[in-house]
Amino acid sequence: MRVHVVEDDVGVSDSLGLILMNLGHEVLSYPSAEKLFAAAPPTASDVVIVDLSLPGIPGGQVVRWLQRLAAPPRIVVISGQSQGAIDHQLRGLDRIVLVRKPLDADTITSVLAAA
Repeated sequence: MRVHVVEDDVGVSDSLGLILMNLGHEVLSYPSAEKLFAAAPPTASDVVIVDLSLPGIPGGQVVRWLQRLAAPPRIVVISGQSQGAIDHQLRGLDRIVLVRKPLDADTITSVLAAA
């Protein structure tokens, strides 16, 4: 499976990428929404993991963009924010899988199996 990771924290991005590669996935990492938008869009068979706290364009807007693609990918949102901040960014969105930070291999494995 190809997994796109949109995460500005290099430590989180590297750790997540390592976990995903060890699980046998192809990983594409982007430090910002703008970098994701400049690349070829994900396909319906891909998974996109999006951090809500991105510099510039916030994660909630990334999710909205992804959901408007002709063939939207599966989306997993990650966040360490308060529930109120998460609810605010994701207001009006459905089909969202949310994983709270800190992340671990077991959680990522089960989320990808369900995504």
